[in-house]
Amino acid sequence: MENILLTQVMGSLLGFLGVLFGAFGAHYLKGKLSESQLQAFDTGVRYQLLHAVLLLVLSFNLSFTSDLESYIVKAFLIGILLFSFSIYGLVLSEAFGKKWRFLGPITPLGGLLLLAGWALLGYHFIANFF
Repeated sequence: MENILLTQVMGSLLGFLGVLFGAFGAHYLKGKLSESQLQAFDTGVRYQLLHAVLLLVLSFNLSFTSDLESYIVKAFLIGILLFSFSIYGLVLSEAFGKKWRFLGPITPLGGLLLLAGWALLGYHFIANFF
């Protein structure tokens, strides 16, 4: 029950923040960022929103009775935070004067966790089919 509620709350929060950041990027940052910076920021928003919806779908479809189901959600949740938020940090820090280069290696780690989440979800489906 706790895992279901946490997944629902985080999915909702990340969805809310995704819409907020999308509006922030489209309106406030539009004149302050280059086209490539806006595209990178938008990529972070799109991945965040897509995976926020996925978390909500998973919260209503997984029973959370196995460790695998918890690992799936954790991979997606940590992946979203590392991937999208490192992109936001990189873009905003560069746009406002000093690029936080230490965030550069964090983005692909987040991407790897998102891939791991999808792979674990596929494995979960196959394992439950047979």
